[in-house]
Amino acid sequence: MSYATLDDLDCAGKRVLLREDFNVPLKDGAILDYTRIDAALPTLRRLQAKGARTIVLSHLGRPKGVIDDRYSLRLVAEALAKRLGAPVAFADDCTGEPARATVAALEPGGIALLENVRFHAGEETNDVTFARALAENGDLFVNDAFGAAHRAHASTEALAHLLPCAAGPLLELEIRTLSRLLGSPERPFVCAIGGAKVRDKVALFTHLMDRVDAFCVGGGMANTFLAAKGVHVGRSLRDDDLDPAREILVRADGSKVQIHLPSDAVVAPSFDADDRSHVVAIDDVGDEMILDIGPLTAKAYADALSRAKTIVFNGPMGVYEKESYRAGTRAVGDAIARATKHAGFTVVGGGDAAAAATLLGFANRVSHVSTGGGATLEFLEGRTLPGIAALERA
Repeated sequence: MSYATLDDLDCAGKRVLLREDFNVPLKDGAILDYTRIDAALPTLRRLQAKGARTIVLSHLGRPKGVIDDRYSLRLVAEALAKRLGAPVAFADDCTGEPARATVAALEPGGIALLENVRFHAGEETNDVTFARALAENGDLFVNDAFGAAHRAHASTEALAHLLPCAAGPLLELEIRTLSRLLGSPERPFVCAIGGAKVRDKVALFTHLMDRVDAFCVGGGMANTFLAAKGVHVGRSLRDDDLDPAREILVRADGSKVQIHLPSDAVVAPSFDADDRSHVVAIDDVGDEMILDIGPLTAKAYADALSRAKTIVFNGPMGVYEKESYRAGTRAVGDAIARATKHAGFTVVGGGDAAAAATLLGFANRVSHVSTGGGATLEFLEGRTLPGIAALERA
């Protein structure tokens, strides 16, 4: 990949439009996870040191092109100022007079956050008129929002064609790290993969098949693979169409890639019957629901991961949000952390994977936690990300 970086730009005194991904989880007016905010701090500090006047653009949630106070970035501006240890001005709109006045008041080294770009319908339609309105407040454009790089939106794609542009340090780090997984990774390479549906990750299985030595499969997708092999999985979550799973199994067999599936499971009569959860052999699920991998499976997966030199964790092994069903994901996470300690290169990628790693305490014990959700998945699938392609074309 070829694109300009922050080192290529003379930012002193310039108005730098910086696209970050501050799409943070909120509950009752509070930020639940500061990972994406903290990940942007090094970029902001570098721009401060360069004497830039930094104007941050971001989205939050899905307000569908209208103003919705539930998705205001004002709360993020306050949190950003505290974590940065410096004032952060806030504008009530990302275009028009509120934005112009806020930007005009910035001194070199100053930072402002403009209101949610998705309050304008032109953002998600990649409208060039809206992009021009954003560009009026900048001399340079830096895209640092890997988490939004898979979207061809005005603030990620169109804007790159209107101003001199570059990739930010966080975007660079994500590209460099994930490319290492797709290039010539050190073997053995194991992918611990979970999630609800096989059909959502067919492209990921396909693209990684020639690179990995094994998949350790959990979550709802493990149930689909088991069903495809003729195992009765009761009322467990699984795909109705078993053909994609069958095709992946056949391809893995031909490629000599192991697909590890559960030999036991934690089951319950229903999703809410936590007090009745228990472990069964995979052939004894009956009419119950599989909600986590069992202890024998967790040990087998941990053993496979402990021998790996490269690992990507792309989804939890069970319903990790509930205490009764997080042991499998915790065991896998601990194994990945041990591999990291023994010089393994380990990456947590995907929204649910990152959330599980944070909740269960192994996010800070791996080589890298990607800030992308869908962007990480699409990158690992080998797809072109519009936000990165726009920087390359520029």
